[in-house]
Amino acid sequence: MLDNLPILSLIAFSPLLGVLALLFVRKDKGSLIKTIAIVTTLIPLLLAGWLYASYQYQADPLQFKEQLSWIKVPLNKESVQQLTSYFFEFKYSLAVDGLSLPLVFLTALICTMAALASVYIKKRWKTFYILFLLLETGIFGVFMAQDLFLFFVFFEMTLVPMFFLIGIWGYLNREKAANRFLIYNGLGSAIMLIAFLILVSTAGFNQVPSQTEFTIYYSGDIQTIAHNLLQDPQSYANQANPQNPFYLTSTLKWSVFIMLLVAFGIKLPIFPFHTWMLKVHTEAPPSVVMIHSGILLKMGAYGLIRFGILFFPAEAKEWAWVLALLGVINILYGAILAFVQKDFKLVLAYSSISHMGIVLLGLAAFNVTGMEGAVFQLVSHGLISALMFLLVGSFYERTETTELSRLGGLASSLPFMSGILLIAGMASLGLPGLSGFISEFMAFLGLFETHRIYTAVGTLGIILTAVYVLRGVMGITFGPMPERLQGQPLRDARLVEAVPMIALVAFILLLGVFPSVLSQPLQQTIGGFDQLIQSVAGKIGG
Repeated sequence: MLDNLPILSLIAFSPLLGVLALLFVRKDKGSLIKTIAIVTTLIPLLLAGWLYASYQYQADPLQFKEQLSWIKVPLNKESVQQLTSYFFEFKYSLAVDGLSLPLVFLTALICTMAALASVYIKKRWKTFYILFLLLETGIFGVFMAQDLFLFFVFFEMTLVPMFFLIGIWGYLNREKAANRFLIYNGLGSAIMLIAFLILVSTAGFNQVPSQTEFTIYYSGDIQTIAHNLLQDPQSYANQANPQNPFYLTSTLKWSVFIMLLVAFGIKLPIFPFHTWMLKVHTEAPPSVVMIHSGILLKMGAYGLIRFGILFFPAEAKEWAWVLALLGVINILYGAILAFVQKDFKLVLAYSSISHMGIVLLGLAAFNVTGMEGAVFQLVSHGLISALMFLLVGSFYERTETTELSRLGGLASSLPFMSGILLIAGMASLGLPGLSGFISEFMAFLGLFETHRIYTAVGTLGIILTAVYVLRGVMGITFGPMPERLQGQPLRDARLVEAVPMIALVAFILLLGVFPSVLSQPLQQTIGGFDQLIQSVAGKIGG
């Protein structure tokens, strides 16, 4: 049904319809601006749901392909006179597979929920929602792009809106948080760009000789680069010849792999590249943090899987113990510091660091179970963290604080929100029947097959998670209510808050009770990835 419909372009660029509509609305029409923005986010959500339902589990993993000639840069042909054409080629190329499909739907869902949560933004609504919708377009493009340059463009497209969303609508130290966000992520982008240029100029090299013409070009196409790196031993990237400038030596492969690990590790974030994220989580408005924690952090893990592990499986397998060690550090460091925080936003910020460590453990397992667990954790944590920060914003609107010492006893006045908070907490600590349990179980099970000591140490993080989550949840909802809140008419969740809360809880329960909704597309794609990883890495000494 979707074969002749550019469904991916419609999803990616439909938020721009809202941007266009908002340009013609007066800035003082707050209700109309918010309505247009929220309705606009529903368009990609409906299209993403349709896309998910239409995905064929038995067909080629890469589906709904869209490809157009985009940028063609001619190069000097003086050195090789017989050339007919010599150029760089970058294509507008979109597609999804079992890895990117869940993240596209997650993006659409959380952006709609965040748009609803943004109704309490108190200034410059028009500018806020224009930046919000531009950010959504950039995120969609990252998960759909099949060309390195196009991926980089969409990746950079997320930085500018996020910088302003933090710096204008954040809390007291918002400018410092925005600057730190831009510096760290800009540095990661620069490293990523260098790695991409090396890949394009080596594994992206192609020649097309024929009787009538002789063409040489450099491609940014992800599938072409993967083919030249891993499947074609005759490609120039794999021919060890001193006269071959396109050969990827072992040293160069390791250099590119490490650059990709650092670039996407900053985004994930991996310890010690995490300090910028703490500032964002505490200073950005809750609706923006819903997107940041729920989606943007996942871009780091997605890039690490797509380009780091799947382009360089041999190097990744040799460094699996490093990934496992970094994962354990993330888990324990995040959990221990989350336990001692006095601000609930910082509890959740360190919790995100800890939960991203589980993703690293799943990747370090280097098997289907672990990799599925890692992607499950991306989706699960996206839902849980978005729900948590939605609740943080709602509690802050009523109490004007997120400090645990100034909260307490809210279950009597806010029973619905307190109940949702308890469910979110139980999902975060991995209670069976909720999405957090499935993701953690699969990641640790996969790692147990290959790195049992790291698995044993990492499981301590689950115990610590239960401690700090229960400490935070119980401290907010039960116990004595502070004097300043006593007698105040605290109103429970409004409809605009209850709808996203219920929706996020529904998906957390769905993944916990019926995980095949996510595992089916993952098994089709990750299974193929695993076979490639094992075969290539095995030849090199795995």
